[in-house]
Amino acid sequence: MLKTPTVIISVIISFAFISCKGDKDGGNGYGFSKSATVFGIKILATKSTGDAKILHAAKVMAQYLDNDEDGKVDNQAVVDQLKSVNATLVMFKDEDEADNFHYDGPDLNHAQGLWDEETIPSFNKNSSNSRFDASLEEVLHLITHEGYSEVYPELAEKKGSKLANAMDKARGGYFESPPANYPAGAWYSYDDKTCEYNCMITEYFYWALTSLMGGQSYPGRLNEIGHEWKLNTPEKLKTGDPDVYGILTDPQYGLPSTLPDGEYDGHIISLDK
Repeated sequence: MLKTPTVIISVIISFAFISCKGDKDGGNGYGFSKSATVFGIKILATKSTGDAKILHAAKVMAQYLDNDEDGKVDNQAVVDQLKSVNATLVMFKDEDEADNFHYDGPDLNHAQGLWDEETIPSFNKNSSNSRFDASLEEVLHLITHEGYSEVYPELAEKKGSKLANAMDKARGGYFESPPANYPAGAWYSYDDKTCEYNCMITEYFYWALTSLMGGQSYPGRLNEIGHEWKLNTPEKLKTGDPDVYGILTDPQYGLPSTLPDGEYDGHIISLDK
């Protein structure tokens, strides 16, 4: 799910941010006491967010951006776009901490939230999991929403783009907001009423790409997500949604093809000093 603060981080969906003085706890002096930097992109975190969780999210980000792990980004244009708008991952212990966070720093208008409690470094796409690693979703949301969708018109999160047209087919038609009932045969049926059309594209991008990378096919996963997304394996995606499959495998976009596992080999990643 896309998570973005409403008052100062106004991108996708809401969690409450209180913009007032207070909670200046070291670090950057604005309530975020920890940070990491991945190819120039910032991750900001509160004191109560575990170091291991921050580093895991940072390595996931690095693997998405440098999928072959050679120490160089795979798509410089996307990384340049992310840096140009100060795209930022903000991490909190949990949703309650985010809801009550006090921040009086510079505006973060292009940020994505991630909680410590939902970040699962032990996640393994090849075995049963008690919980999905949300860093694989939220980090990807930041990269696609603020990066790929801005660089490539075909991937834009708006009606008429190549990606949007594929999504309309997947939903069984064009709907600005989720319908009461999706048409029979729809394989993408996201029903969050707070998620408007552009948000639906972001979520579709995530479901399709992580399914292509094999991240949604471990035992029991389809039972968890089938009400929302049905093409949870690379094979199902290729045969069931050839439009998006063609988009995601088009080399001109330089999209990642291997799901991050939090073990990045390109270079050493550590917390900022």
